[in-house]
Amino acid sequence: MKEKLEQIFADGQARIENALSASALADVKAYLLGKQGAITEALKEIPKLDASLRAEIGRAANDLKNKFTELIDAKREEISLKAAEIPSDFDLTIPGAPPVSGALHPITQMCYDLNDTFRSMGFEIFEESDITSELYAFDNLNFPPDHPARESMDTYWIAGHEHGRGGERLCLRPHLTGASVRYMQTRKPPYRFVYPGRAYRNEATDARHERAFFQYEALIVDRDFTFSSGKVMIKSILSKIFGRDVPVRMRIGFFPFVEPGFEIDMGCLVCGGAGCSVCKHVGWIEIMPGGTPHPNVLRAAGLDPDEYTGFYVNIGLDRLTMMRCEIDDVRLFRGGDLRFLRQFC
Repeated sequence: MKEKLEQIFADGQARIENALSASALADVKAYLLGKQGAITEALKEIPKLDASLRAEIGRAANDLKNKFTELIDAKREEISLKAAEIPSDFDLTIPGAPPVSGALHPITQMCYDLNDTFRSMGFEIFEESDITSELYAFDNLNFPPDHPARESMDTYWIAGHEHGRGGERLCLRPHLTGASVRYMQTRKPPYRFVYPGRAYRNEATDARHERAFFQYEALIVDRDFTFSSGKVMIKSILSKIFGRDVPVRMRIGFFPFVEPGFEIDMGCLVCGGAGCSVCKHVGWIEIMPGGTPHPNVLRAAGLDPDEYTGFYVNIGLDRLTMMRCEIDDVRLFRGGDLRFLRQFC
């Protein structure tokens, strides 16, 4: 039996020395120390030996097992060091390939920055499904029954649900504003929240418009909130997003869900106010409607308009990103051209 163990050691030592890769060394380890390995088979024969030899042979087999383990560990380290060595023909002066890295889409990054800004002001982030109903998209927002926005030339109605009314008539949300009523119906006032998301409208695309685009709405509802505080909030948000003071103006505008309503413009940052195709050569670009929630909207949410008031804005996230990146065509953000997108990484 001693001679057999000596033969196993010599054979195993040679196999370990000749292993040139980690996988080959793993095969050697299995051959010597595995469940069906040479050492294991030798240990199975010990009970068949004379009782006076069993202890001695057992110690010798275990010693051999430990030696093999040490030799295999040393060989593994040797293989690892050789793999890390620089080949003699390797040219260290050749520039390396830059690592491939990903980054957030500019519009996504803008949304995250707005989230951080509003959170710092105590706002909650709210989201809902892209599919809504006529009830929340129009009825609760004080849209007249014959308003053209309800027609298929503006709104994408879901097949099979386009002929119903109210909550049974489903569509891709044409704006995010209906989410405000849904939010208020399920929570107690006062409210201070924002809700980012994608909206869909059946319209022609151009440098400033897309059929699927991102909006970012914010709403404050409280018993005592002044309109001037809303304008200060807008200027504070834009200044924080762009890292500088941004000129803002408010023009009277009509929207069914606010009273009074305003068109809120910012100075065009693409041309610096000099006039370009993005701002239609007037130096200003519309980025959001805003105003005080209409009494009928507050009633739809279960609130008394004589008791509550507030301030609402709907930020055009795509246009805001155009201003930050100084891009003159919103369609570039949707083109999937990596050469365009890599400049924002």
